[in-house]
Amino acid sequence: MESPDSGSSGEASPVAAGPSSEAAALRALVDRVRAGEVDAAREVRRLTRASARHRRKLAAAVEPLVAMLRDGRHGAGEAALLALLNLAVKDERNKIKIVDSGALEPLLGYLQSSDPNLQEYATAAFLTLSASSTNKPIISASGAIPLLVKVLKEGNPQAKNDAVMALYNLSTITDNLQTILSVQPIPPLIGLLKGGKRSSKTADKCCALLESLLAFEQGRVALTSEEGGVLTIVEVLEEGSLQGREHAVGALLTMCESDRSKYRDLILNEGAIPGLLELTVHGTPKSRVKAHVLLDLLRNSPYSRSRLQADTLENIVSNIASQIDGEDRGGKAKKMLAEMVKVSMEQSLRHLQRRASFA
Repeated sequence: MESPDSGSSGEASPVAAGPSSEAAALRALVDRVRAGEVDAAREVRRLTRASARHRRKLAAAVEPLVAMLRDGRHGAGEAALLALLNLAVKDERNKIKIVDSGALEPLLGYLQSSDPNLQEYATAAFLTLSASSTNKPIISASGAIPLLVKVLKEGNPQAKNDAVMALYNLSTITDNLQTILSVQPIPPLIGLLKGGKRSSKTADKCCALLESLLAFEQGRVALTSEEGGVLTIVEVLEEGSLQGREHAVGALLTMCESDRSKYRDLILNEGAIPGLLELTVHGTPKSRVKAHVLLDLLRNSPYSRSRLQADTLENIVSNIASQIDGEDRGGKAKKMLAEMVKVSMEQSLRHLQRRASFA
């Protein structure tokens, strides 16, 4: 993610075209940053906004920019923060150098800023820096997780989106999941899903994070205590991107496998069957397997996994449809099944025709 940039991309660069002149100009620019010139930080930001080459050549500006983060002058910290954010984008070495230079402490302060713009830029910085596997444990140990969850609850819309993605990055360290859970992230995650587009990248990361958090009883209790929590995941199952739907079915499967008797009826009553049926045909390979296993768990007497492969989807869904309260839900499931079977048969026919054409 690149930082917001108010400068015109059409400005002429002060860096000369010749290699030696350019190198001299960049060294002079770094010296100006060391001297604390705010305009020099803004120039670094401008040059690195869309240039990987300048990100490499201006790596020497990282340490003085980190020092400028602590500068109390008006605009200095913001200019340094935005320059560092651009330096970190798509540059692993700069990401690591920024953290090694001591940026986390002032960035944590900006996460708690009453200025929504500064908080947003700091959240974007944590998102970018946490993409580095080297930085993840350092950021985790810094105390950033509770502050990112607070931004998820209270920040502006862009800050919330970036907080989710930063938390997802940090959640890939398994030990962090309990830390994330301890600061009650489930309600704001569900709120973000409810208020946004189900097929967005933010929704994908929300569902990926939820899938991991629901492996814990604390996460499952929080989700089922949240009004419309399970329904919101079912809606992603139906309307999300392929990746989001994969995480949504994974989240529901994690719940049902943890305690089938406790969660089976809850998932059924939120109308998950049509979305699961569609996934068995149109989902990713992982989604198809998970959807089939979950459908089996949702019927009266699930088979073992070894028997599941031998059983037909029709038998599984007919069993479920016969138990669902109300004709509407049962009829919808049966209708969906008929459509899925038809699609499956058409795909099989096309496959046979292709094989015949090459025979």
